[in-house]
Amino acid sequence: MQTIRLRVNDKVYKNLMRLLSKFNKEEIQVIEENDTFLSVQKYLEQELSRIESGSADFIDIEQLDNHLEATIRKYEA
Repeated sequence: MQTIRLRVNDKVYKNLMRLLSKFNKEEIQVIEENDTFLSVQKYLEQELSRIESGSADFIDIEQLDNHLEATIRKYEA
């Protein structure tokens, strides 16, 4: 599946959305670029950049398990 990004004039937006709604979800999925989407996208781009530059910190599965257990204990009390 391919992704495209369009900037659409307000005058044609409703018509375009009506046209796109005629396709099923397997054919076309409309992805709204709201503030949450853009914020998550920026965060993921930064994380990818850290990984690619070698500055990211990684933990193994045992460290993750210990961290999760500590978090659960903290909120169970």
